[in-house]
Parts: sequence; C-alpha cells; structure tokens
Amino acid sequence: HVQLVESGGGSVQAGGSLRLSCAASAHAYSSYCLGWFRQAPGREREERERLAVSNTAQRSFVKGGFGITRDNANSTLYLQIVSLKPEDTGMYYCAAWRAPCSLSGVAADYNYWGQGTQVTVS
Repeated sequence: HVQLVESGGGSVQAGGSLRLSCAASAHAYSSYCLGWFRQAPGREREERERLAVSNTAQRSFVKGGFGITRDNANSTLYLQIVSLKPEDTGMYYCAAWRAPCSLSGVAADYNYWGQGTQVTVS
C-alpha cells in the first residue's frame, strides 16, 4: 500500500519561504519516482504543474524557484519554496510513479497522490 502524506502548508506573506514535507511509505520512497505538483485555484487535476521530481537514482528535476531534498532515514521528500509570490497560491501535492518512470513525466503519469497541503500567499 502506497501512502503519501503532505504537510507544511499555510498562509504566508509574499517574499516568505516554506518547506513542505511528503512522508512516503518506505517501498514507494525507495522504488518510485516521487514528485511535487501544484494545482492552482480553478485549475483541473490534469493541469497540475510539475515542480520537482526525484527518482530512485537520486537524480532530480527542479523548476526554478524550488528546491528538493530527501531524508532517507525517514522516507521523506521535502520541497523548498523561496521568495513566495501570490501566484504560488494553490494546493501542493506529492505523487508517486511506479518504475520505470521519467523525470519529465506529467501529472497523468503518476499512480498515487497524497491529499495535498494548501499554500496561500498574500
């Protein structure tokens, strides 16, 4: 059973920073591609934007303005967001894609999703 639990969202002022956490089940953490996506207000699930992806070979894709780190001891993937802007407002999701997977995959490629954590920037 794959479990993904996001946390760390909240309301922040523009210019601030946040670190979001995705606690994954151990098997998913070690065997799947893990990604962070953002769904902007009014957008559909299929339009979730890929922000960062980490694969099992520890290679990663990261969109400008974001950072990604792994805590292997706790099966947790982090997303750092700096210089937050109002347009960063949205629901942030962690997702897992069974191997074989690609750093360039889109939301539709991912098999499992967390419940999301809301980020509001004002």
